[in-house]
Amino acid sequence: MSGYRSAPIVFVGAATLDAISVVDRFPEPNERLVADSVLYAGGGPAATAAVAAARLGVAAAFAGTVGDDDEGDRIIGGLRAEGVDVSAVRTVPGSPSQASVVLIDRSRGTRAICTREACPLDLGADPALLRLLEGAEWLHVDHHGWRTAQSLAAREGTARPRLSVDAGNPIPGFRARGVDLYVPTAEALEAVYGPLPIEELLVRALDDGADSVVATCGAAGAVAATHRHPVVRAPGLATDVVSTLGAGDVFHGALLAALVRQMPLPVCLRYANIAAALSCRGVDGRSAIPTHSEVMSAMDVHDH
Repeated sequence: MSGYRSAPIVFVGAATLDAISVVDRFPEPNERLVADSVLYAGGGPAATAAVAAARLGVAAAFAGTVGDDDEGDRIIGGLRAEGVDVSAVRTVPGSPSQASVVLIDRSRGTRAICTREACPLDLGADPALLRLLEGAEWLHVDHHGWRTAQSLAAREGTARPRLSVDAGNPIPGFRARGVDLYVPTAEALEAVYGPLPIEELLVRALDDGADSVVATCGAAGAVAATHRHPVVRAPGLATDVVSTLGAGDVFHGALLAALVRQMPLPVCLRYANIAAALSCRGVDGRSAIPTHSEVMSAMDVHDH
């Protein structure tokens, strides 16, 4: 990991071991298909975002749970190998780790995911975990980590880092008030506010209390708005796509890495779009995540 020194970004939520199969098309009921490839790789929204930030040269820690099983060992090992701080990973005896089976339909560029979820992280009487969370510059949570963010906010006298929320998956009971960086997909915003123009969707989210909102729009890029800036758009990067698995998670990690580097908002969006696009060169969500220098080189070439 290159040496950008800062308080770490702590990513809280899901970490999985994925079994990924690439097929020409999704199978019909009771049909057997021959896969192009089958591989095993680490996944999970928060965990993959942590890997992206670390590979992009910003200190990152992951907080979550695994089971006392082989999958848990492989999940932790994969994060540690990427330079992610795993001191806040907790092993739950007798509980399985989160694992997923992913089918990638090569002909349509789509995927289907079946997952077994792990236990949520419990702050409880865990002073080491609390110190890590309180000392973070940013706390980023996915749908699985939202409850931890709520628990931290409810503790009296506890310092709260800036909060970033990956809202690509539904979060029961989610409220945008108090969220510093709200990052849903455009489709997720429409599910909450209805089929409105993207600019109006962003305004609705700001009115509900978010400090800033970034909506991801797949290959079309991303759109952002804050209470201090007008709507900012950044196009996606055209690239040869092998798989979009984990691309949204990489976007989140890269966006936070750019914010920690104090890049202007339009540059942050462009940086995150490029990192996410380049990650699509791999079948899994992590192997093709670029480095900071790769993203800056691609940004320079594309912008000129």
